[in-house]
Amino acid sequence: MMFRKNTRLVGLDIGSSLIKVAALKHSSKGYELRRFGMTQLEPGIIVNGRIIDKQSLADTIRLLFKTLKIHEKNVAISAGGHSMLIRTINIPNISPDISSNTANDKELEEIIYSEAKQYLTYDMDELNIDYQILGENELEPSRLNVLLVAAQKDIVYEYADLMRLSGLRLQIIDVDIFALQNAYNILLNHNTEAFTLIADVGASKMTLNIFKGDHSYMIRDIMYGSNKIAQDISDELGISYEAAEQALIRQSNDIDHQNRNRDQNRDNDHEPDWSQDQDQDKIRDISLRVIRSWCREIVEMVNEFQSGTSEARVDNIILSGGGLLFDDFRNYLLSGLDADISIINPFKTLKYKEKQFSTSFLTKAAPWAAIAIGLALRRVNDKSES
Repeated sequence: MMFRKNTRLVGLDIGSSLIKVAALKHSSKGYELRRFGMTQLEPGIIVNGRIIDKQSLADTIRLLFKTLKIHEKNVAISAGGHSMLIRTINIPNISPDISSNTANDKELEEIIYSEAKQYLTYDMDELNIDYQILGENELEPSRLNVLLVAAQKDIVYEYADLMRLSGLRLQIIDVDIFALQNAYNILLNHNTEAFTLIADVGASKMTLNIFKGDHSYMIRDIMYGSNKIAQDISDELGISYEAAEQALIRQSNDIDHQNRNRDQNRDNDHEPDWSQDQDQDKIRDISLRVIRSWCREIVEMVNEFQSGTSEARVDNIILSGGGLLFDDFRNYLLSGLDADISIINPFKTLKYKEKQFSTSFLTKAAPWAAIAIGLALRRVNDKSES
């Protein structure tokens, strides 16, 4: 089936904790938000990026689309974390003109695949591999920086089958952090010549991306996210994971998610085995410990990048994801880095109908929404057309 360039795609961000969906309309006046909503997943449906209960997940997606009255079936989704390897590698520059695509493609591919093997824990035949040449390594001009992306084929098939069960047509599988970069580049006014770091703190991982314009220069996955705080609270206070989550929600001002059916499948007769008002100081200490570790990872990556390039400086740090519930996150980063630090708001330049979306809701939902918005900005074959 052939698609026009302006074929609409619905952005569907399937996280381990929340599903986010966005639909946009593009005109000469800019982008308009047509639909946006979120719904929470029951624990255990997705674990380490793998779908454990595909039918329940498909049912949840169908219900969200129905609730939001989204009729489009063509979707863009993203993958990340445990299912993806994203890494900047450097390889020998086999030709002075390699970055302008005049080198022997086969020889280049062989070199990249050979270098990639040392980072991959799966057989090459089990992976879909793509790469982007970033240019000469500044410290070693005889070598090239290459952005490597590898995805497990069985996970790609798994999500394609999920879309079929959900009654949707999968058109694009993007990478979480690139969808974020897409939203930032298209929707938010910024200096395209400045180096920016996006830190996306999800439930099970934190992904860091240093980029300028469309090119990523350093990407790193930290394989723990906001779930670690709840798990540490559960372990150290001897309470259930659910009670730990409730304590965190209470402490960080739970968002009243519009259009979500958070409690639909919960057992209303279940009572937490712990009083939410106990040990608030201990909960805060545990939260701060994880937040500080996130900040150390970010500071370390910025310092590594800046020390390896003579003139590069990270001027902007953009924070995204559920980890931003914790107010101390930005404050600790400010104490460790000399940069402009802000929370992403993909709705900032979008037009929307105030009768449909309250400004308060969009402001609160913004940190969760950027990946879905970035996916909704995609068009079939848009990368090859640019």
